Amino acid sequence: MSAIVLHPAYFGSILQFAHLAQAEKVIFENEDNYQKQTYRNRQYIYGANGSLLLNIPIKHTGKKNIRQKYKEVKIEQDFNWQTIHWRSLEAAYRTSPFFEFYEDELIHLFKKEYKFLLDFNYDCYQAVCDCLQLEQPLQKTQEYIHEIEQPNIEDKRFLINAKLKPTVKFEHYTQVFEDKYGFIPNLSILDLLFNEGPNSLNYLENQELI
Repeated sequence: MSAIVLHPAYFGSILQFAHLAQAEKVIFENEDNYQKQTYRNRQYIYGANGSLLLNIPIKHTGKKNIRQKYKEVKIEQDFNWQTIHWRSLEAAYRTSPFFEFYEDELIHLFKKEYKFLLDFNYDCYQAVCDCLQLEQPLQKTQEYIHEIEQPNIEDKRFLINAKLKPTVKFEHYTQVFEDKYGFIPNLSILDLLFNEGPNSLNYLENQELI
């Protein structure tokens, strides 16, 4: 696979990381406008009652019809969302094979107060890459790319859409609550990491992407 352009996400889906792991080069779109209902501020994990949404609250400008740059979006800190999200992750994955293995690599993200959503998401990306032992240099766009015309760069920014229905048939791996609700594909990359551990990168590299 050639170079790809992606949006930074709240950790990111397994599909996004599969594309990322199989790319020769990754460029993050750093100059786009913020859009709601995307993986920019949400992730889905496997909780005791099935798929569970974790949503980061953001500050609204109060101005209608005025688009806001993604890098200017601020996190709403009036809610103790970091503690809530971390406790949700603990409840979902404490009994998984590798939660304790990666816990120290991730918990700092939920203790440091972040002002901007994009800064937090870049730190999430770096933390996951460290856990995966994936060496992908962090490269950012300097201006918004409306249409990608270079033949050696693929536009994968659509992967940020949380409503996207993947056409990829993901290989099965064991999930904590699978005996209750069956295998749920394409959750947060954390679901794969906590369940598969060091095998996660191999899993991502082996998925057949369309």
